[in-house]
Amino acid sequence: MMPFTPFHWGPGLLFGLLLLSYVDLPTLLVSSVVIDVEPFVVLALNLRYPLHGYLHTFVGGTIVAFLLALVMSRVRGTLLPLMSFLRLEQKTSFKSIVIASLFGIYLHILLDSPLYPDIRPFYPLQLNPLLGHSMFISFDIYTFCVLSFIGAAIVYAARLFLGKQVERAFRDLQCNL
Repeated sequence: MMPFTPFHWGPGLLFGLLLLSYVDLPTLLVSSVVIDVEPFVVLALNLRYPLHGYLHTFVGGTIVAFLLALVMSRVRGTLLPLMSFLRLEQKTSFKSIVIASLFGIYLHILLDSPLYPDIRPFYPLQLNPLLGHSMFISFDIYTFCVLSFIGAAIVYAARLFLGKQVERAFRDLQCNL
């Protein structure tokens, strides 16, 4: 059990690169890990509070997502030089920031819910129907996250080396879905 896991960046980066025309990548990356501030604070301050509490619910996550969207819409411009350096320029809008924020947080909750019995994703309901009962569920989810990161690296490399051809192919693929 980790209070902050970079494993969430694998799926966030993969989906962010694949959906670069629709979601704000920096927001997606921040949103995919931001709710892990909750277990970090619980552990750091030795609080008598669930390690995965209200921020790891869809209600709490939604509130965090909208707050994060407001913050990211204000600071997004400062990230333009970095995005340009990484050759990941994208047109962004408040809508793409909100979508990325919700997507990243919900993905985080969906990835954590099968792993931790203290998560109540559908709060106020006090149950976790997503909790995995297989002894391999952690391995499966962490493998998915690692493979997603590898996939993201491949997609990023293809974007860099094949440039506009890959961008057009991704856009055509997305339009056909």
